[in-house]
Amino acid sequence: MGRGRLRIYLGAAPGVGKTYAMLSEAHRRVERGTDCVVAFVEHHDRPRTEVMLHGLEQTPRKELEYRGGVFTEMDVDSVLTRRPQVALVDELAHTNIPGSRNAKRWQDVEELLAAGIDVISTVNIQHLESLGDVVESITGVRQQETVPDEVVRRADQIELVDMSPQALRRRMAHGNIYQPDKVDAALSNYFRPGNLTALRELALLWVADRVDAYLQQYRSEHRVSKIWGSRERIVVGLTGGPEGRTLIRRAARLAEKGAGGEVLAVHIARSDGLTSSSPKELAVQRTLVEDLGGTFHHVVGDDIPAALLDFARGVNATQIVLGSSRRKTWQYVFGPGVGATVARESGTDLDVHIVTHDEVAKGRGLPVARGARLGRARIIWGWLVGVSGPAIMAFLLSLVDIGLANDMLLFLTVTVAAALLGGLFPALASAAVGSLLLNYFYTPPLHHWRIADPENIVALAIFVAVGVSVASVVDLAARRTHQAARLRAESEILSFLAGNVLRGETGLEELLERVRETFGMESAALLERESGVAPWTCAGRVGPGRAVLRPEDADVDTPVGDHMALALTGRVLPAEDRRVLAAFAAQAAVVLDRRRLKEEADQARTLAEGNRIRTALLAAVSHDLRTPLAGIKAAVSSLRSDDVAWSQEDQAELLEGIEEGADRLDHLVGNLLDMSRLHTGTVTPLIREIDLDEVVPMALGGVPENSVELDVPETLPMVAVDPGLLERSVANLVENAVKYSPPGDPVLVSASALADRVEVRVVDRGPGVPDDAKERIFAPFQRYGDAPRGAGVGLGLAVARGFAEAMGGTLDAEDTPGGGLTMVLTLRAAGSRPEFLPSAEPERQASC
Repeated sequence: MGRGRLRIYLGAAPGVGKTYAMLSEAHRRVERGTDCVVAFVEHHDRPRTEVMLHGLEQTPRKELEYRGGVFTEMDVDSVLTRRPQVALVDELAHTNIPGSRNAKRWQDVEELLAAGIDVISTVNIQHLESLGDVVESITGVRQQETVPDEVVRRADQIELVDMSPQALRRRMAHGNIYQPDKVDAALSNYFRPGNLTALRELALLWVADRVDAYLQQYRSEHRVSKIWGSRERIVVGLTGGPEGRTLIRRAARLAEKGAGGEVLAVHIARSDGLTSSSPKELAVQRTLVEDLGGTFHHVVGDDIPAALLDFARGVNATQIVLGSSRRKTWQYVFGPGVGATVARESGTDLDVHIVTHDEVAKGRGLPVARGARLGRARIIWGWLVGVSGPAIMAFLLSLVDIGLANDMLLFLTVTVAAALLGGLFPALASAAVGSLLLNYFYTPPLHHWRIADPENIVALAIFVAVGVSVASVVDLAARRTHQAARLRAESEILSFLAGNVLRGETGLEELLERVRETFGMESAALLERESGVAPWTCAGRVGPGRAVLRPEDADVDTPVGDHMALALTGRVLPAEDRRVLAAFAAQAAVVLDRRRLKEEADQARTLAEGNRIRTALLAAVSHDLRTPLAGIKAAVSSLRSDDVAWSQEDQAELLEGIEEGADRLDHLVGNLLDMSRLHTGTVTPLIREIDLDEVVPMALGGVPENSVELDVPETLPMVAVDPGLLERSVANLVENAVKYSPPGDPVLVSASALADRVEVRVVDRGPGVPDDAKERIFAPFQRYGDAPRGAGVGLGLAVARGFAEAMGGTLDAEDTPGGGLTMVLTLRAAGSRPEFLPSAEPERQASC
């Protein structure tokens, strides 16, 4: 069984006639004998649409209850059971009622297609997920119901249902779309002419791109290499020079003259990375292209004309725009140039425009060998030896006659020395000066610029050739040494970078600081945005340099994917440095993603802990809250009963039971709410300085008389706490201690000062707790030992510790000498440094 085919009617706005066109197609297919049913079509009380449903078989809908109402949705099982050839499913982006088989209607459609049923559906352009931001910026309305673009792109047929804004507004005014009471509001808001025109353009462009994709697929499948001029597509060749902006603007004007014109700017770089283009200028030109609605492409190729033509034919371009050559007249001896070669090889299917500009024939910077690789001092010594060495050697040889062959060897030694010190050019100078001196002083006839013996001519030629060869070898070795040192440094940097990032030892700010230090920049910032039209935001920034709001504002920017860029200020980097910078940029994106994943993991962990707490809460509520409720209900029912005459003592006892049950419920619910606040992070302590003897006695109101001894000296320093949280903490500790203390042994609550802290100790003489359980008793919903179920839900100590830590204190359990358990609550003394208190300030976001 094959997969079904999907046909979609696409419209720019509600009311253009998508559903009507879909039903018309259904009638045509039924007349041809096709088994076609209406799986789900909503006519929205539009009479003409409702009439089109007549004569078509409709499958029953599924009724679902939601928030007190009854709603109908498409019954997928009913359609699958009926198994028609074609099913009509309206509103592809619709969100199903909770409780449906799938969350989205397009997921229902996927099931029908997988079962081999053809589907005809409808959707508006504003419901495409990728266009949500654009539609919101146009209409001011955020579409909540969306469908992934890929679902629509996979459709076998997409038919545009088009209507002019004026016609659609007339249809709206006549009441053919909305009810009369909604017409005025719709016409003055969503259905304004500007909104409808913009949405119509979006729909036309989207369908045009889809048609273009179909065309490219067809050309690829049928291996069509010849250019089809179905639309004007203009390729602009950029060298990175200042003339690029003129070329881009000229290409944009050409594109405006043709229907659906498109501009594609391309820069072709050599594979060895050597280029005379300016990265800063290319960044500016890329921004200009994008502002004019075009796209920027970067291609690597050693044969620039061939690479440019291959790119143009690959994108089915119709025109190529190039600038007139910047080369001077004498530079044409090296070849005809890129423009002439492209024009010659373009054939008849590509038009080539050569555009003049202000930089014509002003020369272009060709990459040359930079002697600076040898160092400034070596170059100076090389020139000194190359120029003065032959003269000194000539003077020394004038004092002694050792023969022409030896003279040449000595001069060659000077040339080799110049090459070893200064490289190619000092050696060439030494060879030239040395050959002249040899000719003038040592080659017959002496003191003339002539050579009588042909053998001497050969000897001098060999001398010059050997000098040049040695100089070339030395220069090449210097280049390779420089390259090896640079590659070694790059590998060390990348190895260190990858290791730190993989081990998670480097944060985003530390990585950006390493980028800034490595390249000697003033500042480094990682910018990102959600989409191509959204503003840039700063994910992280270091350095004192100027603020950077966009990548174009920086001296160097390196893109990371489609929506992120690394921007640096300080200077323009050479091309050879951008390879390492790109690696840094990619790692910065990885670090940012890892930080966000960690935050999401922390949130997930918090949610999981909250889920565990809720599960335990339900288990606790099932008994611990039900017991006092049952006691209260039994006592109230007894008091209201007319069958029994209760005495005053019995009534008082029943009322006392009701009061105790109510107090118990109040205490349990209070602890549950406190634990919920702690786990959701909504506990915000209001710290102020207060005396302990003002708070601790108030915490003893809920315990029986004579069950607690209080020892809080008035000489204690004041503490920095939240009085309400401290009272709840002490109350829970005392209640827990009284619960486990033997009858007749009161609980001792004492306080003492220790350095910059104040300790409150709650001492009981109960059974105590083993060392391995001292931490577990502070976990939520934990009871130690054989505590009865009615003893509470096990939140008292957890709440007490949570409140203590929220105030910057600690709570720990210790053994009581002689048996029992001592709870030690440590608080900050007033005026001390808050070592434990978490900062109340929110984390500052990086600003660019």
